[in-house]
Amino acid sequence: MKFGKTFSTVLVMGAMLAMLAACEKEGPAERAGKQADKAVADVGKSIEKAGENIQDAAKGNKK
Repeated sequence: MKFGKTFSTVLVMGAMLAMLAACEKEGPAERAGKQADKAVADVGKSIEKAGENIQDAAKGNKK
C-alpha cells in the first residue's frame, strides 16, 4: 500500500513539473498574438497622431 501511495505522489509531482515547464515556453500562437497586439497599438498611435494633425490644420497650426 505504501509503494502505491509513494508512486502516485511521484507521478502527480512529475505531472505538475511538466505543466510548469510547459507554461514557461512561448508557443507560435502566443508570439503571433503579441505581434498582433503590437500592430494594433501602433495603428492606434498613428490614428491618434493623424487626428492631432487634422485638428492642428483645422486651427491653422501647422507643424
